[in-house]
Amino acid sequence: MIDFLFDYATLRVIWWALLGVLLVGFAVTDGFDLGVGALLPFVARNDLERRIAINTVGPVWEGNQVWFVLGGGAIFAAWPALYALSFSGFYLAMFLVLAALILRPVGFKYRSKRPDPAWRERWDWALFTGGAVPALVFGVAVGNALRGVPFHFTTDLRPIYEGTLFGLLNPVALYCGLVSLAMLVMHGAAWLSFKAEGPVATRARAFGTMAALATAALFAGGGFLAWSGLLGGYRVTSAVSFGGPSNPLLKTVVAEPGAWLANYAAHPWLWVVPGLGIAGALLAAAGFRTRAEGLTFLCSKLAVAMIVTTAGVSLFPFLLPSSTHPEMSLTVFDASSSRSTLRNMLIATVIFMPLILGYTAWVYRVLWGKVGAKDITGGGHAY
Repeated sequence: MIDFLFDYATLRVIWWALLGVLLVGFAVTDGFDLGVGALLPFVARNDLERRIAINTVGPVWEGNQVWFVLGGGAIFAAWPALYALSFSGFYLAMFLVLAALILRPVGFKYRSKRPDPAWRERWDWALFTGGAVPALVFGVAVGNALRGVPFHFTTDLRPIYEGTLFGLLNPVALYCGLVSLAMLVMHGAAWLSFKAEGPVATRARAFGTMAALATAALFAGGGFLAWSGLLGGYRVTSAVSFGGPSNPLLKTVVAEPGAWLANYAAHPWLWVVPGLGIAGALLAAAGFRTRAEGLTFLCSKLAVAMIVTTAGVSLFPFLLPSSTHPEMSLTVFDASSSRSTLRNMLIATVIFMPLILGYTAWVYRVLWGKVGAKDITGGGHAY
C-alpha cells in the first residue's frame, strides 16, 4: 500500500517532516525539563523550594527523553550520511551535551541521599549545568547548520570533517545558542508556573516574562540576520533529482547570503511559522504577567514548536550545508536511506507512534496537578 501511495521523493519529504516532528517533540517536552534545570538555582532559595521544582519534572523527564532517542534513531536510519558526518565531526560537542545530560539523572537520584546542605547545593548546580549546557549547545548546532559546516566527501563518499570544536563556537552559532537558551528557560518557567505552588511559581513567572521577551527579541533579530545576509545561505543551482540516488556529489550549490529566505519568497504563507514563534513568545510573556498558567504554557509550547520549525523550513531542502565545498552539502533528496528502508520505517512509525503518544498522554493525565510543600514533606516518593 505504501509503495503504491508514495514514491521515493515523497518518502524523503515525509521523513524530513517526521524528523522535524521528533525534534519539535523533544524541544516541547524535554525542553521544559532543561529549562527547569537552568532556572533551579534562581527560582528556589531553600531546600524545600528546590525539591518542589525538581519534583515537577522528576516523574516525567525520562519519558520526555524518548523523543531525543527517537530523533537520533531516525537520523541513523533515514539519513545515514547526516548521522555519520554529524556524530563524528561534532563528537566533542556531542560528548559535552551527553556529559551534561548525564548530570540530570545522577543529580535527581543522589541529591537527597544526604542532608548536608553543601552536598545538595553541589548537585543543584550540577542540575543547572545539565539544563543550561544542552539548551545552549543545541542552539549552537542549529546555528552551525545555518552557517554551514566545513566538510567534504571523498570519491567513495567517505565524509571528512575539517573543523574543530572551537570553530563551532562562532558568533552566529553562539547567537542561535542564546535564542535556544532563552526559549527553553521561558518554557521551563511556564512549566513551573503551571505545576509548582508558592514562591517557586511566583519567581518563575518573573524570570519567564524576561525570558519570553528575550526569546521574541532574539528570534526576531535572527530574522534580521537572515535578511541582511549575515546568517549566510546556500542555494542549489543544478536540477534536483527528487527520486534519484543518494549521492551528494551529483549537484551544484552556491553560497548566497539571504538564501535562507528563498522558501518564504516562493511561498509567502510560510511567514506564518516564524510569525507564530514571535507571537507565542509575546503571548507567553503576557500570560506570565496575568497568571494565566495553562494559556502561558500552551503559548510557550507554540513558540518553541514554531521556532524549531522555522529552522527546518528555512534550510529545506538542505540538511547540512558544507561551508568549504557547497556542492557536497547534504540535502533531503541526496542523503537518505533507500526507498525500502524509508518505507519500512514509515510502517513501523504508523504502528508505534500512536502508542508512544497515547502512553505519554496517559502519564501526564495520571501525574496531573500541582506540586507543593505538602507533597514534598508528606510524600514518600518525592525526590
